Amino acid sequence: MNIVWFIIIGMVAGWLAGQIMKGGGFGVIGNIVVGVVGAFLGGMIFKLLGLAWGGLLGSLIVATIGAVVLIFLVRLIKRA
Repeated sequence: MNIVWFIIIGMVAGWLAGQIMKGGGFGVIGNIVVGVVGAFLGGMIFKLLGLAWGGLLGSLIVATIGAVVLIFLVRLIKRA
């Protein structure tokens, strides 16, 4: 059941990141991928900063921040 929540959080985080970064989203599969990769990236960033957020809302916030950073990096690389 945890994998289902992970995918749902990834999908929501990917969609939120697309909205924050002024994009229209990436479709269901794209949102899941961006959100899941963003969750890992956000987890690493927060761990390096010594911050820890628990629970469903904390996971969603960390995943969304990670997804925003991921989208920013991808757009930066595409420009170069």
